[in-house]
Amino acid sequence: MKRIRILILFLVLSIFSNLAYGETKGDVYIVPINGEINRATSNYVRDVVKELNKKSNVEAIIFEIDTYGGVIDEAIKIKDTIISTNIPTISFVKNKAISAGVLISIASERLVMSPNATIGSAEPMPNTEKILSFWRSILRDTAQYRGRNPIIIEAMADKDIVVENINKTGKLINLTSQEALDHGIADYLAEDYSDLLGNFGYGNVNIVEKKEGLQIKLSKYISSPYLSSFLLTIGFVGMVVEILTPGIGLGGTISIIGFGLYFGGNILAGNSHWTSIILFVTGLLLLAVEGIVPGFGLPGISGILFVLLGVVLAMDSLGIALLSLSIAIIISTILTVILLKFGFRSKLLDHIVLSAEHKEDKGYLSSDSKDKYLNKEGISLTYLRPTGFVDLDGERVDVLSDEGFIAKGEEIKVVRTEGSKIFVRRI
Repeated sequence: MKRIRILILFLVLSIFSNLAYGETKGDVYIVPINGEINRATSNYVRDVVKELNKKSNVEAIIFEIDTYGGVIDEAIKIKDTIISTNIPTISFVKNKAISAGVLISIASERLVMSPNATIGSAEPMPNTEKILSFWRSILRDTAQYRGRNPIIIEAMADKDIVVENINKTGKLINLTSQEALDHGIADYLAEDYSDLLGNFGYGNVNIVEKKEGLQIKLSKYISSPYLSSFLLTIGFVGMVVEILTPGIGLGGTISIIGFGLYFGGNILAGNSHWTSIILFVTGLLLLAVEGIVPGFGLPGISGILFVLLGVVLAMDSLGIALLSLSIAIIISTILTVILLKFGFRSKLLDHIVLSAEHKEDKGYLSSDSKDKYLNKEGISLTYLRPTGFVDLDGERVDVLSDEGFIAKGEEIKVVRTEGSKIFVRRI
């Protein structure tokens, strides 16, 4: 009987303990959104959320945000992904949510910031009226949907909007974590995830961190506009060095690495497909054909077009692609001029550009020299009107009169020569 009472007491205590501390409900996933916001970032968030939507034990998703911003179009895609999921979402601004990071932060149901975090400065670049108006509408719509102050959010993007006691004309709003909390932008300030989850009643849950794989990290950094410009530049520079120096050497290796990383990174990021590489390689093959076949014709022109088209199609944005390509071409051109000035020259260029020069002082003449007849005397064999024939030391020679008509049988003298022409005068 005593044992039964002890067992009942233990069961009662267990029930009250579970009620007090909460049972394990499921998993809370932490999804990092850091660095530059680009196609790779949006693809990563989309794939993770799609995967979690299929799970039955996901209690919430925490998007850990630390970014200076990036491409607006990709930030909008991330916003749409966050809003579309039925899983409760929390944005945790760990350090900063600048520019496009603002939109991602306010897209979640809850917005939490660490004590030292900041949010704001979301002015689009370039800041044209059309782009700014569109960007403001996206921010306003998202803020209204999540019940946040749309005027403050818009003022983060448009410096002409003034919010009393927050900013002045010509200044973008950028809030500290405490200011964001005071103005209703943030819902809570948390030191860590335990504090965050406890505040929203998640109790005893499993925290699962979704780390970015090597492929995602590589594609994010390589597909950024700045690194893409750099990789294109070293790709073209390496190609120039290889052309101007014989053999497959350092230049060719650098070129292969540069172009390989450029196309590989953009393909991994989802900016392009294998079509861009096929066009690029086809262009290189056509340029090689042009280098073998003398002259500059259809293969050369087509090769250049295919190379440029492949490079442009590999990037997500046409404007960024053209800018990166322009920078690479300018730097490569400057390097080519410098190398040629210092005497670097490939035999391949001789197939494309005719540079052979035959000089008279080297013994090369466009015609037989007539200087041997200079100052010689003879007799005209025909009338010179002004051309005709004369006898110079028993040799019949075609000449021109240097003084008009000369009759047949006149004594003449060679006064000058010009190439194959011989000029004579009466004596």
